[in-house]
Amino acid sequence: MAKSQTNRVALIGAGPRGTSVLERLLANWAADSPTGARLRIDVVDPYPAGSGHVWQPEQSRLYLMNTQSFYPTLIPEDPELAPPLTGTSFDQWREARRRDDEGLNDAEKAELSTLESHDFPSRALYGRYLRQTLAGLLERLPDGVEVTFHQTLAVAARPVKREKEDGFDVELANGEKLAVGAVVLALGHIESRLNPEQRSFKSAAADQGLLYFPPAPPADVDWQAVPDNEPVLVRGMGLNFFDVMGQLTEGRGGKFVEAGSPGAGVLEYRASGREPKIIAASRRGTPYRAKAGLAGYYPSSITMRYLTEDAVDRFRAAGIQPGFDHDLWPLLHRDALWAYYSTLARSQPASIKDPPQFLADLEDALQPHAHTTANWEIEVGNLVEKHVVASRRLNLRGLAAPLAGRTFASRGELDAAITAYLDDDARRSALGEEDPVKMAIGALHTGRAILKSVVADGGITDESWLAGLRGWFESFVEGLASGAPALRSEQLAALARAGVVSFVGPDPKFSVDRGAKVFRAVSPWVHDSPVEARTLIEAMSPANRVGINLSPLLEQLMADGLVRTKIMMSVEGTPMQTTGLDVEPHPYRPLAANGSITENLYVLGLQLSASQWGTAIAAEARPRTGPAYASGQRTLRDADEIARSILGR
Repeated sequence: MAKSQTNRVALIGAGPRGTSVLERLLANWAADSPTGARLRIDVVDPYPAGSGHVWQPEQSRLYLMNTQSFYPTLIPEDPELAPPLTGTSFDQWREARRRDDEGLNDAEKAELSTLESHDFPSRALYGRYLRQTLAGLLERLPDGVEVTFHQTLAVAARPVKREKEDGFDVELANGEKLAVGAVVLALGHIESRLNPEQRSFKSAAADQGLLYFPPAPPADVDWQAVPDNEPVLVRGMGLNFFDVMGQLTEGRGGKFVEAGSPGAGVLEYRASGREPKIIAASRRGTPYRAKAGLAGYYPSSITMRYLTEDAVDRFRAAGIQPGFDHDLWPLLHRDALWAYYSTLARSQPASIKDPPQFLADLEDALQPHAHTTANWEIEVGNLVEKHVVASRRLNLRGLAAPLAGRTFASRGELDAAITAYLDDDARRSALGEEDPVKMAIGALHTGRAILKSVVADGGITDESWLAGLRGWFESFVEGLASGAPALRSEQLAALARAGVVSFVGPDPKFSVDRGAKVFRAVSPWVHDSPVEARTLIEAMSPANRVGINLSPLLEQLMADGLVRTKIMMSVEGTPMQTTGLDVEPHPYRPLAANGSITENLYVLGLQLSASQWGTAIAAEARPRTGPAYASGQRTLRDADEIARSILGR
């Protein structure tokens, strides 16, 4: 039964997470609503509903999604959940829109005409899917439901006691006040305060007449303000880097064409003459590794043998809260080693002495039976040294840091080394499941999905979360498994050959030379003069940390003690502030400053980053069984739990 005859809910945030809660509210209401009851839903977001801030259909089509068409969905396909009123996965929508393109503009029609299931769509096109899916839902509202959209900012939510039930008054930036029974925070990416170095760069730019672009969603940046033909420092070589790269090259009229000369790589770049001279820098010195060309999201040839559902259940059955470095990583490490060497034996048998015997011995050495952690690694190392040619032995940690241990006499030498790395990585991506390196990464990627379920909601110790999972593994696995499509590596290599892009080197140090009025960057591993530019671009999104957010709503909730940042204890016993809110799971309700649950307030999405790992990834279509499925469908299940709690189900 519903809590009252009129149930009123405020959804703060109208991107994919907020729209998921809306969809689940409608589905559960249609499945079981009391006669004569009413449901009023107020959706609050300064950006258009459905797409929200990040997925606006009007943004540049140069910005690609990081998942292929077959992966994302807004609509659950889970038979355990209330059936959707309407809607499909993105891939099903893509196929339908190719037959019926009503409501699409010419650019969207053009993209759809060549977009296949395994291609990477633009973020703009995914935004159109989100908006059209929302529009379809609104056309099928169940009896008794009213949805009102407020395209403004929520600035406060204050608890109030009413005659029939407690609730909130939600204050909007336009002066409106909404009296609701429940509030859902689906805030997504929000602006955050700059760190001290970023603030100093921003101040120096204002004082010295320089250009500084702080962290921001790429679609929010005025790229035309970046000057033509001048050196431009770009800090960060993750996914946002490729958005910057695209805007400053193809976005200025340049073109990539198939290489017509031997040794030129896969692509050549034809400049427009308006490109800046991009100088790219990151801690590793190289971009993330490119995604492999696969038929699915996970490699079909990879079967997890060690980090499995049974292994996780054994921890639970024994009453053990596993540690990441001690218990979980050794299992995933084994899976990565087996994936690499079993693929090597299949695709390059000549590089292994007696492949069948080697694999049999390797399988025995990897078994987590009588070995200590040190012993099994030593035994595997001895086997590899005995059987595998030196050039084909796996250095797993080294995959994420391809320049580690190297020095360069000049930046020209560095540029050549990075271009060769990009060519090699793109070649490996094209080999797909025949490449041992990409299959080792594929095992890490599959294992990451399993880990998301294992570590959620206090599944590992605080010390393991801080020092292991978030301390080293997150950046390691993201650099390997969260890369852009291989096309981006091919394009970057072409730009490097054309002299449009060059590199700073690993571990760069940035500064401002106020006398010369320039930003400066230097790598200790490159024996050349520092690079200088009058423009510095931070190729990253604002930090996802609730403690430094600039959301007036979150700041009010924190100031009033209704929510708090989650604190974890380090191995030294030091309290550490995490990135997300402290919540009581299932459904996710925040803990107040005094430790009590703030009733009728719910959290979904990025602000759960201290309880869930990998909160930014979209929900996965085509559900499967097992831990990877639980990870892929988690967002939709979380939305369903929140909806059912609000409706009293």
